[in-house]
Amino acid sequence: MLLARIQTAVSLIYPPQCMGCGGLVGSDFGLCGSCWAGMHFISGTVCEGCGAPLPGEADGFRLECDSCLRHPRPWNQGRSALLYEEQGRKLVLALKHGDRTEIALMASGWLVQTVQPLLKGSPLICPVPLHWTRLLKRKYNQSALLAEGLARRTGLEHCPDLLRRTRQTPVLEGKTRDQRYQLLGPAIAAHPAHRSRVKDRVVLIVDDVMTSGATLSACTDACLQAGAAEVRVAVLARVTQA
Repeated sequence: MLLARIQTAVSLIYPPQCMGCGGLVGSDFGLCGSCWAGMHFISGTVCEGCGAPLPGEADGFRLECDSCLRHPRPWNQGRSALLYEEQGRKLVLALKHGDRTEIALMASGWLVQTVQPLLKGSPLICPVPLHWTRLLKRKYNQSALLAEGLARRTGLEHCPDLLRRTRQTPVLEGKTRDQRYQLLGPAIAAHPAHRSRVKDRVVLIVDDVMTSGATLSACTDACLQAGAAEVRVAVLARVTQA
């Protein structure tokens, strides 16, 4: 009873705010109607490679988008929760660069709904790594927060430092696809201490945004070189123009 009264008093002093615009909402970690309307969640028929939305209906065969057909992915399956545009893009950028780590709690719930087809075989969950210099500057890895939230919600095994960046790479924004692949290819490797956890396992790699797929490809290659039986990827948002 006392706890309930304290919670009520706190909610009166600090009412729940929209994670997008800061307006008042009915519960914590939610979005107002206006911000929700600006979210473009992916549902229906999707690309098996990256989770991008596709027209038509599934016919029982593997369907892939033009980008995945032009550039075959080294991983087996991929899913994306939303499109990287409008309010979704704002939330991803706030999580990534704005110290809005609480967004990961809400976003991991969206990922759980999206990645159900990828959970077969109880995969080992790991995030896309940051180089230690960038982690020191940013203070957190947004992909690691998403991976941790996904693991907690699904009860699956989680290895936050399964992969590591062995060299610092420049900011990839503005780089061409080929430049991204050349920069990232040799920059990511499996942590030697965790190779035994990877061998013959299914690995699910989590990231915030997929653009060209270069980062996820480098991570996938590292897992396969470490002995993974299969790799799948899950991202919060997909840039469909890639």
